[in-house]
Amino acid sequence: MPITLLIILAATCIVSFMAFNNRRLIDDLILWPPAIERKKEYYRLVTYGLIHADGMHLLFNMLTLYFFGRAMEPFYNQVLGAFGFGLFYLGGLIVSILPTYLKNRHNANYHSLGASGAVSAVLFGFVMLAPWSRILVFFIPMPAIIYAVLYVGYSIYMDQRGGDNINHSAHLWGAAYGVVFTVVMSPAVLPHFLGALSQPGM
Repeated sequence: MPITLLIILAATCIVSFMAFNNRRLIDDLILWPPAIERKKEYYRLVTYGLIHADGMHLLFNMLTLYFFGRAMEPFYNQVLGAFGFGLFYLGGLIVSILPTYLKNRHNANYHSLGASGAVSAVLFGFVMLAPWSRILVFFIPMPAIIYAVLYVGYSIYMDQRGGDNINHSAHLWGAAYGVVFTVVMSPAVLPHFLGALSQPGM
């Protein structure tokens, strides 16, 4: 079974469904800074991405991961080996949440959950390889690069505005990780991306 489906089915969906009606499981897995700061429960930097706020939160993340993960898994496996995509995704979970954790490490009232940061990493890795590919955004077709620009702009705006209980910082750091990691692992991606930008019709 592809690693993308294992992440979706064997890990995220099963754990998320179990947690929907199990407050104790959520408390054990969610990113809660004091648990890391005081109890050294570093596993929370990963397990927060296995649980979601509700069914729509889970569905949106897993659909995005399904479509773009399937496209990107062969690339990362070729560059990093058989478990390359899994390593990339794991890194996305950790890197996307670290700035949030460091900012709130003494804030006992802060909690974060959901795989959005790692999913953003996968999406932006895809954008680097195929910037002009058509994707559906709420059933509206648009080039991936246009969506990426709008996504970053919106996330920056909402991160500064705050107040909606969504970790937009994780989205941004996940996106940055996806771009940087992809280029570092395969430097030829950058000239390919820049060349593709100048040829929208290709």
